[in-house]
Amino acid sequence: MLFSFALKDNKVFNRCFRSGGFCAAPFLTAYYLPNDLGQNRVGISVSKKIGNAVCRNRAKRIIRAAYQLNEDKFPIGFDLVFAVRPAINGLKTQDIEFFFTGRLLKHINGSFDENGVFVGRNRKRRSPEKTEEAKDNDVPDKENS
Repeated sequence: MLFSFALKDNKVFNRCFRSGGFCAAPFLTAYYLPNDLGQNRVGISVSKKIGNAVCRNRAKRIIRAAYQLNEDKFPIGFDLVFAVRPAINGLKTQDIEFFFTGRLLKHINGSFDENGVFVGRNRKRRSPEKTEEAKDNDVPDKENS
């Protein structure tokens, strides 16, 4: 891998799961979070629900191969965690590549607001005016009760 290193720290995995953005498919969920290191770190999480050791290693191998083929298309400076789902059994590297290029890269590039700040969990930010209006409408008047 040219611009990437293995992600092995459990704290970083959990940080990506909790506060990073994500993109899901039936066979894979990808979590991403900016890391300010100037390099990408890639981690793959495969549970025993996928199958025996042969199936788990094959899933990791095809994800790594698809990432290496498209590594130059990913923006630099992200932690990427791929959580594998059972539907990955029987898929090929080309299927994973299609997910990377067709959906994941669009999610990563669209996860920044107009000021260049990372938004995170694919949530739209609410303006402060709307938040205050919602608070005012939720509180019942004591005089009318």
